[in-house]
Amino acid sequence: MIQPPGFEMQSIVTSLGRMVYYTPKGAPWRSTDAAMSEDLPTLVFLHGFGGGSSAYEWSKVYPAFATDYRVIAPDLIGWGRSDHPARNYQIDDYINTIIEFIEQTCNEPVPVVASSLTAAFTIRAAITRPDLFKSLILTTPAGLSDFGENYSRSFFAQIVATPILDRLLYSTGVATEGGIRSFLEQRQFARSRRVYQEIVDAYLQSAQQPNGEYAALSFVRGDLCFDLSLYMTQLNVPTAIMWGEKSEFTGPEIGRRLAALNPQAVRVFQALDDVGLTPQLELPAVTIGLIRRFLDLLK
Repeated sequence: MIQPPGFEMQSIVTSLGRMVYYTPKGAPWRSTDAAMSEDLPTLVFLHGFGGGSSAYEWSKVYPAFATDYRVIAPDLIGWGRSDHPARNYQIDDYINTIIEFIEQTCNEPVPVVASSLTAAFTIRAAITRPDLFKSLILTTPAGLSDFGENYSRSFFAQIVATPILDRLLYSTGVATEGGIRSFLEQRQFARSRRVYQEIVDAYLQSAQQPNGEYAALSFVRGDLCFDLSLYMTQLNVPTAIMWGEKSEFTGPEIGRRLAALNPQAVRVFQALDDVGLTPQLELPAVTIGLIRRFLDLLK
């Protein structure tokens, strides 16, 4: 997999298997004084879901924080280089492993930056274990069945729910260079010209990992979707939200409604013009600037 210079791969063991993460260890981020590096506060980056997702999603952003923070960016279970158990993944699998990951890698409450459906899981993890979280900075946090919508009843979800056909669709339509490029250009990004070959290569490498279809198909079938609006009022951790105005899956009006449910916790809602689902890949410099701003605001 593609990772930034000076970052190395480490891992922990969760209840579902080995979870890989990336953290700065070498030049130009770290000197030989290991103690100095360990004194830095921790900042966690969690990627979203989709065919070929991995920590690469944040790799144009998290190096900007490596001199000030002990950055850790995992591949979630079922994605990237982490273990891919052959199972039908459920919502609690990810809420629990997010909690386990933070328990094992952090020794104090931490700010967490998370994306899309994973950001919605992170909200639920923060409700369950607020002691682990200092603040949340989220891009497009949505359960994909919000305010009574039911994604699992959608036409595409019903097709993918068909045995045998689901794996055929994954191998021929998702885990291919053409399939990934088409999805990124037409559904994930607001501007197709922002999709360059390295992004396609990184998603393809993750999508073609052994058993890579299990988590992806659980996501596309709707097994991992839920109504986030039912949980928002329970959140007490200070939160900032970014939302691309051209997100294909859930538009910013959903984000504004979710934020309005709990203005005490959601301190900032920032819509971004001409951006799709992943501003961290489309406009990384803007995303870096906003994360820095939100880290200060949410202290």
